[in-house]
Amino acid sequence: MQCIEISEPGAPAVLKPAQREAPVAGAGELLINVFAAGVNRPDVMQRLGLYPAPPGASDLPGLEVAGEVAAVGAGVTGWQVGDRVCALTNGGGYAEQAVAPAGQCLPVPVGMDLVAAAGLPETFFTVWTNVFMRGGLQAGESLLVHGGSSGIGTSAIQMARAMGATVYATAGSAEKCAACVELGADHAVNYRNDDFETVLQERTGGAGVDVILDMVGGDYINRNIRLAATDGRIVNIAFQGGFEAAVNFVPVLLKRLTLTASTLRPQSAEAKAAIASQLLEHIWPRLESGDISPVIAATFPLQDAAAAHELMESSAHIGKIILTLR
Repeated sequence: MQCIEISEPGAPAVLKPAQREAPVAGAGELLINVFAAGVNRPDVMQRLGLYPAPPGASDLPGLEVAGEVAAVGAGVTGWQVGDRVCALTNGGGYAEQAVAPAGQCLPVPVGMDLVAAAGLPETFFTVWTNVFMRGGLQAGESLLVHGGSSGIGTSAIQMARAMGATVYATAGSAEKCAACVELGADHAVNYRNDDFETVLQERTGGAGVDVILDMVGGDYINRNIRLAATDGRIVNIAFQGGFEAAVNFVPVLLKRLTLTASTLRPQSAEAKAAIASQLLEHIWPRLESGDISPVIAATFPLQDAAAAHELMESSAHIGKIILTLR
């Protein structure tokens, strides 16, 4: 099969087309003919040598795919060869075929094409587990999404709005802020021009925000703490601005804040299957109704994975970047 290998840690050019033997569906797994694969920040980190594949996973990049079931492993029920599927893989998505545990596979929402479906698993699993499971966002509460124009951000805005929350976002341009509002954010702050903490304190009448989803870290850590509402929850999923900050924990104590963080890839198959089950119940019907739609920024043929990574690192895109194979 054709695939993309990381020839050595480094810049996007280290992503090289290659030929490998196709994987085989083991017990509890599906083998998928990949039609499209999502590009995500963890792929960039893996390419840089900063996010190695866990033991037993493919060393090829790619954590989400969409396509058709090619083979069903022993013990798997509910799936047949030819079924349309999107899957959270443990690696190996940048290839013509990939395997995934059956519990991490979901049916392609009715009416959705496979390119759009490839933008669902990594992003929607991440948002659901962090905003709704760890962050406990409820209808009537408020959510702040930093990086609102990213694949994670565009999904989080729509999911939170659909579940009855008030949504705020930050983004780095007027165009990106407008896109966040169009997707359902009540207000978006251009962080290059305005102080999001000041703006949102005013917007909330000083009450603050109930849940904050942050992928920046660094100096945002203290700003998030000051902005959080009483009993607020701050969830970090990345630290692009730095892992360290000197924190005054007095407001954490007085406001009874919860500070938490997570990564998806190292979690157990059972944990990921539980996330998939909740997505199927709560979010898949909203995808099929059109209430939520993945935002696709650009598509690239598989062999142009390096160009896709260049776009990802530029942060010029709004939404998901997808590699196409068929």
